Amino acid sequence: MSDPHVVCVFGTRPEAIKMAPVVRALRARGDVRTSVCLTGQHREMLTQVTDLFGIAPDRNLDLMRAAQGLTHVTSAALEGLDTAFAEMRPDWVLVHGDTTTTMAAALAAYYRQIPVGHVEAGLRTGDIYSPWPEEMNRRIAGAISTLHFAPTTGAADNLTREGIDAGRIAVTGNTVIDALLWCRDHALADPAARAAMERRFAFLDPAKKLILVTGHRRENHAGGLEKMCAALRSLAARGDTEIVYPVHLNPEVQRAARTVLDGVAGVHLIEPLDYLPFVWLMTRARLIVTDSGGVQEEAPSLGVPVLVTRDTTERPEAVEAGTVRLVGTDTDAILWEAEALLDDETAHAAMARAHNPYGDGAAAGRIVSRLLQEKPEWYRNSASSASAISASPPPPSSRMRA
Repeated sequence: MSDPHVVCVFGTRPEAIKMAPVVRALRARGDVRTSVCLTGQHREMLTQVTDLFGIAPDRNLDLMRAAQGLTHVTSAALEGLDTAFAEMRPDWVLVHGDTTTTMAAALAAYYRQIPVGHVEAGLRTGDIYSPWPEEMNRRIAGAISTLHFAPTTGAADNLTREGIDAGRIAVTGNTVIDALLWCRDHALADPAARAAMERRFAFLDPAKKLILVTGHRRENHAGGLEKMCAALRSLAARGDTEIVYPVHLNPEVQRAARTVLDGVAGVHLIEPLDYLPFVWLMTRARLIVTDSGGVQEEAPSLGVPVLVTRDTTERPEAVEAGTVRLVGTDTDAILWEAEALLDDETAHAAMARAHNPYGDGAAAGRIVSRLLQEKPEWYRNSASSASAISASPPPPSSRMRA
């Protein structure tokens, strides 16, 4: 048999960050052929990450359009990926997380009867509209996938409750920790890189407490972002803080941030950042205010408390560990929690020193090892990957829980 051909598909910056360690781990081996297919759901932001990690895509569908809606992204991704898979003929398709690209890639692979591996599988809130559309995207991908790479035991438990065979689940840790630690310990360890960051952010006052902010979730577009920004405006008025907010390119996010915060002293509304400078800012932040899933996982590895501007999270392990706190988008709630972390050293230390439940930086190696235990011919020519699992499971030696 020839070496298996694995195609990794992603289309947004968070996907690229979390899949980069997997691609690098696959390409470091001599017993697998690895290709990267980008949908271009986030065009500019995606290129930043692939350049940083040295990942040259084999195919870029370049789907992004101005004011694109979910219907366009889904239909264009399905059509583009169907053509790509027909030409690339992968033995496996790897997808990540919960984006529209993830869902469309899993579905396109299913239509071609190609087995799917789902990285960061099993995250659930239990509400298909929170986060929207991510909760349904990951459920659809999970229903299709042959292998499920769960970041935590809690995520694995979600999958088993949904009827997924435990032999199809590997608990690996989260690949975002792999990416974060690589950036901190390699890319930012270079003196020239550190000096470049110091120059780039020379406008920051080291005597002030840095609050780093991100916000982009669709669920917060209907007024939630404005309420978060109102809280930031009040925090800036304290005089002892500085707020850096890299504003997402989405027009709704831009409108909310600039309507409430343009010209406010102590608030820096900047363009979206490459991953490396964002990591550099995380290492210097007193706290982070975000609705990002990835930041909930990354910041605890750096000892930075996180306030999550959402009402639900598919990452309950972080809440239970005490590394993040759900505050929603209520202005007073954000202010109350942020000021406690700014003023109370004990409260800050309790969150900063809490154990990060998301891994040790070795997730990508576990994923690749587990994937390559499988033989593509077990699934090829089956009615579907899902039916192959139930009707004709692989030999017991491959049915390992990582």
